Amino acid sequence: MSTTTARLVNHQCRLAARPVGAPRPEDWQFTTEPVADAGPGGLVLQVLAISLDPAMRGWMNEGRSYIAPVGLGEVMRAGGIGRVIASGHADFAVGDLVSGLTGVQEYLVLPAERIAQAGLARIDLALGSVPQWLNVLGMPGMTAYFGLIEVGLPKAGETLVVSGAAGAVGQTVGQLARLRGLRVVGIAGGPAKCDWVVRELGFDACIDYKAPAPAGATRWDPVREGLKRHCPAGVDVYFDNVGGEILDTVLTRINPRARIVICGAISQYNATGPVAGPRNYLSLLVNRARMEGMVVFDYADRYHLAIAEMAGYLKDGRMKSREDVVEGGVAAFPSTLPRLFSGENFGKLVLKIAD
Repeated sequence: MSTTTARLVNHQCRLAARPVGAPRPEDWQFTTEPVADAGPGGLVLQVLAISLDPAMRGWMNEGRSYIAPVGLGEVMRAGGIGRVIASGHADFAVGDLVSGLTGVQEYLVLPAERIAQAGLARIDLALGSVPQWLNVLGMPGMTAYFGLIEVGLPKAGETLVVSGAAGAVGQTVGQLARLRGLRVVGIAGGPAKCDWVVRELGFDACIDYKAPAPAGATRWDPVREGLKRHCPAGVDVYFDNVGGEILDTVLTRINPRARIVICGAISQYNATGPVAGPRNYLSLLVNRARMEGMVVFDYADRYHLAIAEMAGYLKDGRMKSREDVVEGGVAAFPSTLPRLFSGENFGKLVLKIAD
C-alpha cells in the first residue's frame, strides 16, 4: 500500500563545513525540498525523533574511521525512529514504526536499493517508548550491552567503574553490571547526576568529577580521591566514555588482569590540538591488563538478543532509563548537539521531530 507524498515538504540539516573544535552555527546548512516518490519497492518515512550521540562529532571529521565521514552538503547522519507513510516493500507496511539511520530531517526517502544500508528494523512500543528505543533499546543500549559483556567480561564480585555514568551508555552499563553481581562506581558531573545514579539506578557509589576542593586542600583531584574511597580494592573493569584525564587517573587504580573498554572519549572530540593519549598506559604492562576499543556495529546480528533481554528488565523494573527530550525539530539540532559536550544533558539526548 502506498500513500501519496506529492504535497509533503522535507526540512533538512546538512553539514556545510567540517568543524574546527566545537561545531558552530555556520557549519550547518538548512534545506527544503519536496518529498519524492521512493519508486518501486521503496519506502518513505516520517521521522519522529532522532538520537544525538557523541559519535556524531567524529562523523563530521574527514579521515579514516570505522565509518565513512558525512560528506559536505549531505544530510547529517543520525539514528532515529520513523513511521512508514508510503511503502512498496513487502517487509514494511504503512503505519509501521521503525528504527534506523534516518538523518537529521523530517522525512526519509529510501529507494529499494538503499533500504538495507539504512539498517531499518520494526520496533514495538509494547517493549518501550520511542525515546527508550533510542536509548536502552537502541544504539546506546547495544553499545553498553556488548561493550560490557563482550569486551569487559564482567565477573560477579568484581568492581566496575564507568565514566559518563548518567549518560545514555553509562546508565545502562552500570545497571547491567549490578544485575551481574558487580560492585559499580560511576563518574559523573554534578551532585544531581551522582545522586540519581545511586538512588535511582542502584550504583554503589558515584564520583563527582566537578566536586569543589575541600577547605585547606592544596592539591585536589576529585576522581583520584573518589577512587581511593570507593574502590579500595582497585578496579577490575573500567568502561570509558570520556578519555583524557579521567582515563589516566583510573589507570593508576586498575587491578591485575583488568579490562578497560574504550567506548568513547567525549572530552577529546572538540580538541583542536593532538588528542590527549593515556600517559599512564604502562599500568597495563605492570598489571597484565587489557585495553580494547569497541564499535557497536560489529554486533548488529545480535541486537535482537540484547533487546529482548533488556526489554524484560525494563518491564519488570530491574532497569530504568532516563531520556532528555528536546523539542524544536530539525531547526533545533545545531543548538542542541553542544549539550552533549558541555554535560548539560541529563540522560539520553533525544531531539523530537514530530508527534
